[in-house]
Amino acid sequence: MASEQAVLDAHYMARAIELARRGQYTTHPNPRVGCVIVRDGQVVGEGWHVRAGEGHAEVNALRQAGELARGATAYVTLEPCSHHGRTPPCADALVNAGLARVVAAMQDPNPQVAGRGLRRLNDAGIAVHSGVLEGEARALNPGFLKRMEHGLPFVRVKQAMSLDGRTAMASGESQWITGPAARSAVQRLRARSSIVLTGADSVLADGARMTVRASELGLDPETAALATERPPLRVLIDGRLRVPLDAPFFQAGPALVVTCPGSGAATRYQQHGHELLEIPAHEGHVDLRALLESLAARGASEVLVEAGPTLAGAFAQAGLVDEYQIFVAAKFLGSSARPLLDWPLARMSEAPHLEIIEMRAVGPDWRVIAVPAKAASV
Repeated sequence: MASEQAVLDAHYMARAIELARRGQYTTHPNPRVGCVIVRDGQVVGEGWHVRAGEGHAEVNALRQAGELARGATAYVTLEPCSHHGRTPPCADALVNAGLARVVAAMQDPNPQVAGRGLRRLNDAGIAVHSGVLEGEARALNPGFLKRMEHGLPFVRVKQAMSLDGRTAMASGESQWITGPAARSAVQRLRARSSIVLTGADSVLADGARMTVRASELGLDPETAALATERPPLRVLIDGRLRVPLDAPFFQAGPALVVTCPGSGAATRYQQHGHELLEIPAHEGHVDLRALLESLAARGASEVLVEAGPTLAGAFAQAGLVDEYQIFVAAKFLGSSARPLLDWPLARMSEAPHLEIIEMRAVGPDWRVIAVPAKAASV
């Protein structure tokens, strides 16, 4: 049976996790972190990391607590940092404030921290405990953790399909398979992502812009304002540079265009406010793993892939997808319509196994969240 202290630790850490979620749209490239400071059974300070370059969760909570932080316990969803970045080390701030105890949900996988923050606190005579609600804390920052632990961003593939598993008519027409509620959910996925990635076929067929639109987020005005102040980088994979620079996608703001080496077109894109990135080819196409490594090196933690069956299928076949979010509409598109993934499989034994981790109604549609079975067991 859990001790009374363990129950209290879980209670206050749950509140810190709730606070951390407030930063889901704005902290890029930093992790989402929350902090609660408790003294004599009373919460005296709360904080969350709002945006990169500003105070971390611990600093914001200490500011609210003031002198009441002395002798208190701090609950933090991620190990306090111990290095100088854009802001001073949070571990030092906690030491200087006279905390008696610090409870962290998990150790920071960032090599610049990686246990040093907890050791700094322990060396200063502060009681340290780690591992409270670690699973929930890890779920806050899947991209940050993967980037730090594996050098790759977390890849989320979003698709919309009919009940018969089709994503577009044979002509390429796909607007709109799902309803407004599902489209709002997709807008929120875009807003939380570091990068929204698509392919030339989708941009040419739909005139897609891949932007975040405040009016479609379905959030309160204050949260919507936060969600749109840091738009994700829009990335277009266009191996043959087929999308013209006057397309709606390029008119919507700066973008990163990814192509194979030898295009000689970098200056032309720069003149229009865009960046051209050349990535080595693999079997005649942009090497997707090399691209993801490059994006991670730029600080990208979460990549949302919104693409047609060819590009989505390429990510799937390469084993680069961490999560599928599939929106299902109650309609049929017919046998001539396009499939969900371009992934030819000859035998049942070749079929990849997924684990469905969530299924719920979104307006008149349904959202299915699934992960590769091997990832589900980690």
